[in-house]
Amino acid sequence: MSSLKKTGKTKASKSESMLQFHAKEMLSDYVTAVTWSPDGKTLAICSAAGEVMLATVSPMNKLVLRSLQTATGNSTDCLAFSSDSQLLAAGGQDGKVRIWHIESGELIADLDNKRVWVDKLAWCPSCNELAFSMGRCVQVWNAADNTVEVTLNFDSSSVLDLAWHPVVKYLAISGYQGVKVWNGADWDEDPHILTVPSATGAVAWSPSGQYLACGNIDNTLIVSEWGSSEPWVMQGFPGKVRQLAWSDKTNSLGAPLLAAASSDGIAVWERQADESIGWEGWGLEVHEKVVRAISFQPQTFLLASAAEDGQICLWYEAEQLLQILEGAVRGFSCLAWHPEGQFLAGGGCDGELLVWSKSTRGKGFNKQK
Repeated sequence: MSSLKKTGKTKASKSESMLQFHAKEMLSDYVTAVTWSPDGKTLAICSAAGEVMLATVSPMNKLVLRSLQTATGNSTDCLAFSSDSQLLAAGGQDGKVRIWHIESGELIADLDNKRVWVDKLAWCPSCNELAFSMGRCVQVWNAADNTVEVTLNFDSSSVLDLAWHPVVKYLAISGYQGVKVWNGADWDEDPHILTVPSATGAVAWSPSGQYLACGNIDNTLIVSEWGSSEPWVMQGFPGKVRQLAWSDKTNSLGAPLLAAASSDGIAVWERQADESIGWEGWGLEVHEKVVRAISFQPQTFLLASAAEDGQICLWYEAEQLLQILEGAVRGFSCLAWHPEGQFLAGGGCDGELLVWSKSTRGKGFNKQK
């Protein structure tokens, strides 16, 4: 196992990294996604029943819920806030992409994709343009004029994931035989292609956009340094790589950590100074069922992992088990850190919505039944 090469930032103590139970609410079905607005004021939640809810966290250990959409009988599967925190987009089983204005709660767009399940969507970080999956295509909708700006054909398969570059207007789309990256400055340009022998089910840019990680169904992880022709290939995973997460804190080389979840295990990778090594990894093995979500707390190396075994594990410095959070009897389905890191939200398979907050009190495990 490698040891993390810390930056000059003050290292948080273990007690400062621990969380305490804050609040709990219930939706009517499996929570499919949770996400915080970039300004940190609003938490959005959706469910397999089709609900779309907004929540604000009160200091009195309560969640104040507001409904944007009641249960429809069709699952809502993905949520995303625009970079200015003004708009929320949701997609799901009925093939529609709905966009609400957060302050007024007004539905400002209802895009029908003709019964194609929409399970991936993301806003461009630099403008209010929304990319969403549509079978073998991705459409980009422009909020400024309420029009679809472009339809990008992936061709070789259904779209499995998509991700905007955090700095420049590039859009990465993954599926069978790898990833295609389009340049949003000129959508007509041929995409850059990163070829994979199988299919890429998860794709994620590092926070600076220097690296692109590809989680593949042939039990491999590929990391490409943008502009370099030789990617790194990591092998030995127990199953397909389902989830990816980059830290926004960096080591002494200026590189973030990369976490990858496969089956019930997690591997963490760190860039090494020795080019012959490239990236060195270590395993985190506590979960007993499939890990459904992983995420680094902002500005730290604290990693949270949520699994079907009903546990959210907090990993201190992405190495040592610090705390186990519970409260979803039939398992956790998703999680999300507040953008400033003081809250962690988790969604459960029975409709539980739980929120924990930063704590400097107590030692050991904090379990909420």
